[in-house]
Amino acid sequence: MIKRLFDVVFSIIGLIVLFPFLLLIALLIKIDSKGPVFFIQGRVGKNNTDFNIYKFRTMRVQSDKKGLLTLGNHDSRITKIGYFLRRYKIDEFPQLLNILKGDMSFVGPRPELRYYVNFYSHDDMTIFKVRPGITGLASLKYRNEVELLKAANDPEEFFIKTIIPDKLKYNKEYIKRQNFFFDLKLIGLTIIQVITK
Repeated sequence: MIKRLFDVVFSIIGLIVLFPFLLLIALLIKIDSKGPVFFIQGRVGKNNTDFNIYKFRTMRVQSDKKGLLTLGNHDSRITKIGYFLRRYKIDEFPQLLNILKGDMSFVGPRPELRYYVNFYSHDDMTIFKVRPGITGLASLKYRNEVELLKAANDPEEFFIKTIIPDKLKYNKEYIKRQNFFFDLKLIGLTIIQVITK
């Protein structure tokens, strides 16, 4: 209950305080490239149910048809403003709406595409006991995931066979250790990571 109350209160505060900034970002996205302001994509959340995640669009329209994975911070599909938004995790800000709706939390396993969830084992499904989050143990470790994928000989295979199992290990560890103060610690570490990146 404390976690959910924290999520609701601070997502509302965040949306109110950041509203002028979010409008400016939306305007810059429209000026920079053709297409919608938001990128909406199906992800898998608590209880293994699907929901739509909201992000600021950082790639050109229909870029997902050229591959589900982003290969490097300078993937050719990324727009000019998109590079800046990704670098400082600003593209994640619209997920405050997901948190307010109850689809997500500030802290938890990052929500994955259904396509990749199909590779999970029965035991891996335990991560769906909690709401997915904007940040978490796995997110902190794999802050440079796109660069790891770019360096891989076969990014898709590397993601499925190496990154996904390791992320799941950290997500299961989070579920075992989760409590309000641990969440605050992970939020703090995330802020430090973004600022010092």
